[in-house]
Amino acid sequence: METKEILQALPNLSISDRLKIAESALQLVLQEKNSLTKDEQKRQLTLAAVTAIADYAPGSELDIFSDLEGENFCHYPDEGFYNSGN
Repeated sequence: METKEILQALPNLSISDRLKIAESALQLVLQEKNSLTKDEQKRQLTLAAVTAIADYAPGSELDIFSDLEGENFCHYPDEGFYNSGN
């Protein structure tokens, strides 16, 4: 079965079956990860880091949060009211 076919079949399965599939897939990924040599792990981390660079490039979706840097966390329009002791 191809990946595309599996993904198309998922909505037709019960939540329980989807969770079983997710758990099995995660176990397989963890087994593979644990079987990697240090050099293979390093290569995978390097690839992940290089891939993530685009996520933080100017104009990306994640970069939008940098626009908030240096701004106050909360702004109350009636700050005088909150500081007056009322």
